[in-house]
Amino acid sequence: MIDGLFASANYEGVKKMLDASVLRHEAIASNLANVETPHYKRVDVQSTFAAELSRAISTGSHDAVRRMQPTVGVDVSAVAQNRDGNSVQLEKELVYMQQNMVSHQFQSQMVTSSLNKLRRAINAGNA
Repeated sequence: MIDGLFASANYEGVKKMLDASVLRHEAIASNLANVETPHYKRVDVQSTFAAELSRAISTGSHDAVRRMQPTVGVDVSAVAQNRDGNSVQLEKELVYMQQNMVSHQFQSQMVTSSLNKLRRAINAGNA
């Protein structure tokens, strides 16, 4: 049972989503720290990661999902609004941070739910 719970592509996918949300939080923190740095380019988790992860999960291969690694790169869709060339917009970053926090909480609840299922199964055996 334990292998079925922890070796599934879905469970591993949620863990990778958590990794990506932590990495995104670090990227947002970096963006906020550099909001007034001339020529700083906004960074984020690569936009293709979510699609690639979804594709790997749909194959059902635990190993394919486990090999996925989110990476941070320059956000090419972010455009500099000022003459200094900085592409970070404070208001947008704060919205991104809130969205990321909600996503992280949801993903954490999904992992916790899986662990609670295991706990209930163990406790049922002890009753």
